[in-house]
Amino acid sequence: MSPGQTIQCYIYCFYTLMLKKIYQVYVIELSKRVFSESVKFRTANPQYNGVLECLYVGMTSKMPKERFEQHKSGYRNKKGHKLASNIVQKYGLYLRPSLYNHLDLMTKTEALKMEEQLALELRRQRFAVWYG
Repeated sequence: MSPGQTIQCYIYCFYTLMLKKIYQVYVIELSKRVFSESVKFRTANPQYNGVLECLYVGMTSKMPKERFEQHKSGYRNKKGHKLASNIVQKYGLYLRPSLYNHLDLMTKTEALKMEEQLALELRRQRFAVWYG
C-alpha cells in the first residue's frame, strides 16, 4: 500500500468511526465488449465513438477495492440480495482511481448526486458510462 493509500485508509477509518457511514464515488473500467454485447449500455451511450473507455461509476461506504471485489464475485448480502452490478461482474476490468481520487468523502445523499454528476461529466467527455 502506498503512503497516499495508507493516509486515505486512515481518513476513511476515522470518518467511519466518527460519522458512522461515509461514502465515496468510484470508477471501474469495463471491457469494450460491453458496448457491443449490451443493448441497454449502447442505448444509454449514443455519444460514444469507440475511442475512449467504457466505465462504471458507483458509490460505496466501503473501500473501492473491496466494492470492486464484491461486484466481481457476485456478492449477496445476508438476506440473499445480490449487491453486485451484472455489468461490472461480467465486464469489469479494474478500478480507475485517477478519475475519482480528487473527490472527497461524503454523505450518502452527496454521493448519490456526485455519482450521477461524475457519470454525466464522463459521458460529456465521450466515455461510455453506466452508473447507479
